[in-house]
Amino acid sequence: MPGKPRSHIDELRGATRLAVEATRGVTALVEKMHVTIASGPTLLGRPLAIPARLATRAVYASIQGITKLVGSSLDVALAQLAPLIEASPAGTQREIVLAVLNGVLGDYLHETANPLAIEMELRHAGRVVELAGLTAASSKLVVLVHGSCMTDTQFTRAGHDHGAALARDLGYTPLYVRYNSGLHISTNGQALAALLEPLVAAWPVDVDELVLLGHSMGGLVARSACHAADVRGDRWLGRLRAMITLGSPHHGAPLERGGNWIDRLLEVSAYTAPLGALGRIRSAGVTDLRYGNVLDEHWQGRDRFAHGRDPRSACTLPDGVRFYALAGTLSTEHGPRLRSDGMVPVDSALGVHVRPELCLAYPEAHRSIALGTGHIELLGASVYPVLRDWLAT
Repeated sequence: MPGKPRSHIDELRGATRLAVEATRGVTALVEKMHVTIASGPTLLGRPLAIPARLATRAVYASIQGITKLVGSSLDVALAQLAPLIEASPAGTQREIVLAVLNGVLGDYLHETANPLAIEMELRHAGRVVELAGLTAASSKLVVLVHGSCMTDTQFTRAGHDHGAALARDLGYTPLYVRYNSGLHISTNGQALAALLEPLVAAWPVDVDELVLLGHSMGGLVARSACHAADVRGDRWLGRLRAMITLGSPHHGAPLERGGNWIDRLLEVSAYTAPLGALGRIRSAGVTDLRYGNVLDEHWQGRDRFAHGRDPRSACTLPDGVRFYALAGTLSTEHGPRLRSDGMVPVDSALGVHVRPELCLAYPEAHRSIALGTGHIELLGASVYPVLRDWLAT
C-alpha cells in the first residue's frame, strides 16, 4: 500500500522533465502558428505554405534539438546527485503544489512515469497506512476523499477536520485518501476499491461500519469505487453503511463546460486553431467533471475534448447503503434560485437531473443545503453538525 518515498531529487528531476516537455510543446505550437500566418490567405489556397514550412523548419528543429539535449544533460546530472540526498517527508506547501499539478496534468505525469505523479495511498495521522503495521483501532471507519487539485491535508480548515471531529464525537477512525486527481474518475474509483478490500480484511478488529465521505470530485470517486466493488464482488462493500458527498458535481460543473466552449471558439479561425492545443492540456479528471463521468463507459471510445451532449448512462447507488448529499450555495436565504457554491450548482450537488434515469435517489431527509457557504467552506466547522447528526442516527 505505501508508495516509495519521494526525494527532493526525484521531484526536481520530474519538474525538469516537465519544463523541457512544455518548452518543446510551446515551440511546436509557435511553429504551427508561424506557418499558418506566413502561408497566406485561406481564400487564395495558402500560396506560401510550402516556402513558409521550408523557411521555419530548420529554425524550430534547432530549438527542439537544443531543448532536448539540455533536458537530457540535466536529467543525467540529477541522477548522479540522487544517492547523495536522502528521501525526506514533503512539507505541506509542496504537497499542495504537487496536488494542483496532478489535478491539471496528472494523466500526462502518470503516462510518462514522471516522478511528480502522485500514487494513491491511504493515510492516518499524517502517515501512510501500512497493513503490516496496523494496531488496535475502532470498528468504525470513515474514509475521506479529497477533491480535484487538492490533497488530504486540506481536510483541515481553520482548525477543523471532519474526520478528527467524527473520531471525537462518534468514535470513528479517520483514514484519508491521497490520489492523483488528474486521472479519470473511474480509474481512481477502481484504485480506491482495490485499496479498501485488503484494508478491511487486515483491520485489527472486525469492521462493523464503513463510511465514505467525499468532497467535490472525491464524492464521484467514492461512487465509482462502489460500482467497481459491486462488479468485482468486493467484500468491503458489505461493510459500507453510509456515503456522504459534499458539493460533489454529480452532474457536472460549469467551469469545465466553459473550457470546452473556449476550445470550440478557438477552432473557428485557422489563426487561433493552434491555440486549441493549450486547452487540450487539461487532464482526464478535469474533463470528467463536464458531466460527472464516474464509469469507464462514460468516456471510453470518445474524444473527451469534443463538444456534444451528455453521454452518460445511469449509475445507480448500491442497495443497503444510506446516501447523503450536502450542497453549498452562496445565497443567504432559501428560494427558487439557489445557484451554486461558486463552483458546483446546487442541483448537481444534490443529484438532481432533468433526465429521470440520471437522477440519484437521495431521500429528501438525506439532502441538505448550506446557505452562504462556498465550495471550500463545505470542509469547515459550520456544516459539521449536519454530518454528525446524519451518522449518529
